[in-house]
Amino acid sequence: MKIFRARRLHAVSVLTLIGMLPLTGVSATQVIDNAGGRQSVTSTAPSSESEPKPTVVLVHGAWADSSGWAQVTSDLQAQGYQVLAPPTLLRGLREDSEYLAAFLRDRTTGPVVLVGHSYGGAVITNAARSDKDVEALVYINAFVPDAGDSILGLLDPNHELDPADLFDFVQYPGAPDGDYDLYLKQSVFPGTIANGIPARAAAAMAAAQRPVTLSALTAESGAPAWKSLPSFYLLGTQDHIVPVALQSAMAKNAGAKITRVKAGHLPMITNPHTVEALIVKADRSTPTK
Repeated sequence: MKIFRARRLHAVSVLTLIGMLPLTGVSATQVIDNAGGRQSVTSTAPSSESEPKPTVVLVHGAWADSSGWAQVTSDLQAQGYQVLAPPTLLRGLREDSEYLAAFLRDRTTGPVVLVGHSYGGAVITNAARSDKDVEALVYINAFVPDAGDSILGLLDPNHELDPADLFDFVQYPGAPDGDYDLYLKQSVFPGTIANGIPARAAAAMAAAQRPVTLSALTAESGAPAWKSLPSFYLLGTQDHIVPVALQSAMAKNAGAKITRVKAGHLPMITNPHTVEALIVKADRSTPTK
């Protein structure tokens, strides 16, 4: 693992390093209720049994759990989709990708639309290579690495960040030399990652966050599945975490069809029906294998 050089943190970098989904401890439905939700932008009438639908697998990012997908899951289920939202282990990019690949093998049958948010985008990029049933990739404010890219490399190519300004470091049993669990500082979390989320809900998410290892953020990605699969990208134009320019560059590099939404880093909570609509579009745009 490359030695991470600490320098003073530029103001813009505070808003870029912490680019993984932090949605623990508060349900998406609760936040939508507080913020005011809308009806689904797609029909809620289930399709006929003669129109088989793929399984939609929703992959969360770092400092998170699957609860952030609650409203999206409900909307898709109302459309007749089978939806699965497995945990991301957050132990390492290879380990997380291998776990997801095993989950797809053992828990799904038939076509799959694979959806990743933020760090989860890197996970689906690697996991989908080993499953011939994945028919499309959907990225939500996500990292879309090419071979050799890492999360921190994409966000901080010049090594200008000081992790101590952002993270609390916790040693974990069996950690390789120099690796730690990273928790976002609670003073950083609400105003950056959770922009657009009510303050009390954002504070609860910060309190309940799950850590990601430093090594997961520095690991190099493998050959990307998007080279052989149709890809779709939801670009949040008010994202304080993954800069719009980086989102756009990654999506274009992957040849993804881009949809823009006026949202921060958490559109599955603040704009769940837009997320649902893109997933349905990905399904309907992809020929059945």
